Amino acid sequence: MKKLLSLIALGACLSFGAAHAQSACETKAMDKNGKPLAGAAKTSFVKKCEKDTVSSAAPACATKAMDKNGKPLAGAAKTSFMKKCEADAKG
Repeated sequence: MKKLLSLIALGACLSFGAAHAQSACETKAMDKNGKPLAGAAKTSFVKKCEKDTVSSAAPACATKAMDKNGKPLAGAAKTSFMKKCEADAKG
C-alpha cells in the first residue's frame, strides 16, 4: 500500500513540475509589442523555450552527477539523477 501511495505522489509531483515549466514558458510567450502570442506562434515558442530550458540544464546537471563520496554516477543512478535534475531545472 505504501508503494502505491508513493507512486501516486511521485506521479503528482512530476505532472505538477511539467505543468509549472510549461506555464513559465507560456508567460514568456510575447510578441515584440508585448502582446501575448496565440495559436501556432505560441505553440512554436513554448516548444523552443522548453527545449532550450532542458538543453541548458544538461551540462550543469552532468557536473553535479556525483555520489556522496565524490565519484561520478554511472548507469541507472546517473540516468535517474539527470532526469530529476533536468526536470527541476525546467521549473
